[in-house]
Amino acid sequence: MAWFILITAGLLEVVWAYAMKQSHGFTRLGPTVVMVVAMVGSVGLLALAMRTLPLGTAYTIWTGIGAVGAFLVGIVMLGEAASPARVIAAMLIVAGLVTMKLASPA
Repeated sequence: MAWFILITAGLLEVVWAYAMKQSHGFTRLGPTVVMVVAMVGSVGLLALAMRTLPLGTAYTIWTGIGAVGAFLVGIVMLGEAASPARVIAAMLIVAGLVTMKLASPA
């Protein structure tokens, strides 16, 4: 269950990052509210996952999901560049996440 909670927390991190971008510097109320709610939910779920999972594992997976997820949202939703170097960097993050999961005792 802790892994499901952690993955959900990571996905909420992607939501708040995208909403922050859409808020245009907190000048648009709707995206700003979505950002705050998703941020609180993300950190709250991370805290729950940390009851079971080690700090290093939980935080690394959480930030990695957020980083790769934001990268993908940027490409798909915002038309950002998917250069070979950026794709390789994202793949290296995913490889690190898989390795961290495999090395986790929980």
